[in-house]
Amino acid sequence: MSHRSAAALWGIGKEQRGQIDVSVRSHSEHRRSGVRTRCRPTLPAGDVTVHNNIPVTRPARTLVDLATELGGTALERAVNEADKHDLIDPETLRAALDRFAGEPGVRTLRALLDRHTFRLSDSNLEIAFRPIATEAGLPQPLTKAWVNGYEVDFFWPGLGLVVETDGLHYHRTASEQARDRQRDQTHVASGLTQLRFTHWQVRYERDYVRRVLSRTAKRLRTGSGSRGLRA
Repeated sequence: MSHRSAAALWGIGKEQRGQIDVSVRSHSEHRRSGVRTRCRPTLPAGDVTVHNNIPVTRPARTLVDLATELGGTALERAVNEADKHDLIDPETLRAALDRFAGEPGVRTLRALLDRHTFRLSDSNLEIAFRPIATEAGLPQPLTKAWVNGYEVDFFWPGLGLVVETDGLHYHRTASEQARDRQRDQTHVASGLTQLRFTHWQVRYERDYVRRVLSRTAKRLRTGSGSRGLRA
């Protein structure tokens, strides 16, 4: 099994109704109703395993194959499901893509992984973010300031605005996620407005970030004074 049938067997996707995807290592003229045969010039033994007594492509190979057929949202869901089921995590998948260099689907899958694990260094992030904030009409922020007992990435005391930037989307631990939620809740409870952007958004979706900042600043300027407790 391969492609969508393999995804269904691994529990990371759905099989097309009435169709089973099968890969073979050589050209085949055999046709059977309900079976779509994929003829491959090569299919290394390392890309195949047995799951539930059924020969199937391994998770990395399956995700590369899916990237040739699925749209962005469905492919992202498959990657997330593979991570959730401990089949393969994004970092391991990224490294595995080097083995499939040049194959269809690799570029799409790599772009998806980059979108969610891309991370700027703190210094480069600050350099990239400050012009966006200026274009949105905001004054220069405080960086790495302590607010409500937490070090924040960017802070505008006069607006009561905190901006945090998230790097790794897929593989954050439960404790890290819990700390982030607690941080956000503390800021909101003190009267602050909290925004989060991914590093990818700051680097590659500048117009979107600028629009959100501009609209938020416009709303906050109708409020009053400095909020939050710096500590």
